[in-house]
Amino acid sequence: MEPSFADLPSSLIETIMSHLVLKDNIRASAACKSWYEAARTVRVVDKHPWLMCFPKRGNLFELRDPLQWKLHTLDLPELAESTVCYSKDGWLLMRKDTSKEVFFFNPFSRDVISLPKCELAFSQIAFSCPPTSDNCVVLAIKFIPADKLVTVSTCHPGATEWITQDFPTFIKPFYMLSNLVYRRDRFYCFNAEGILYNFEPFHRTWNYICADKLRCPYIHKMHYVLNEIAVALVEKKGELFVMFTCSNQKPMVYKLFSLEWKEMTRTTLDGLTIFVSFYNSELRINLPWMRNNVYFSRFGYNRKHCVSYSFDESRYNPRKEWEKWVELCPPQSLWIDTPKNV
Repeated sequence: MEPSFADLPSSLIETIMSHLVLKDNIRASAACKSWYEAARTVRVVDKHPWLMCFPKRGNLFELRDPLQWKLHTLDLPELAESTVCYSKDGWLLMRKDTSKEVFFFNPFSRDVISLPKCELAFSQIAFSCPPTSDNCVVLAIKFIPADKLVTVSTCHPGATEWITQDFPTFIKPFYMLSNLVYRRDRFYCFNAEGILYNFEPFHRTWNYICADKLRCPYIHKMHYVLNEIAVALVEKKGELFVMFTCSNQKPMVYKLFSLEWKEMTRTTLDGLTIFVSFYNSELRINLPWMRNNVYFSRFGYNRKHCVSYSFDESRYNPRKEWEKWVELCPPQSLWIDTPKNV
């Protein structure tokens, strides 16, 4: 009798299956019963973020599942008179504009972690990891075009002050900046002129990556104005992606391979799902029901679905002429990771 791959030990098959991405896992599971059982055992599906909506007044916040559109209402008086700045790993970074107080808040555990007052009127801010971690760093930046400088301010939970420093920057970074992301001990920021900046907080160094320039393909079309165009930077498992959006045009996604940006097409996206908001961007790999889509932090018709763009269907849902970036990603909402039991 000829030996068969179906006769391999189940532990070995599970080990092999655990190294496959979801698409290949599903394909392999069709080979035979033993492969199906092994593939199903190790199959991991990413958990998608939820949309958190901030009220114009009051303490009632909406939390919505973009897939099943479940609605949860949270009463959060802790966030009164404060503005959201960023979200990551289930934590919000908040600021009280009148007092310049900055603090972390977990809307699920109701934990609050305070930071010193931040005097810098920053344009971008982010943090590296949950504030409960010993390695958490907060970075705030502001570009000063007239002086060709960037002001960088850092802090961490338990610190008594922010450390602020100016760095020269001679490349025009002064408009259409992306959100900040953290990757391998560095913060990254991208601009529409195609420059990828990074800041390493331990040695406090500010640099730009000598990658191929990736200029926004919409920026030189004169009938588009700047408030119609936006750039989002996304990180997943150490890989960097850039997405350009413009009015109701197709979002254009690029991935950094070594020092070269390559455009991702419908076939090379390989099932990625991107979640974009005014404050943060998230990327998921294994979401079978949401693959090859961009989800924006805006409600569609009747507040029953998020606005999305399907690369498979080459269209927005719902179909509409979106004129400005803030229409797709209004400042009153952002994506947030939820606990497993939500």
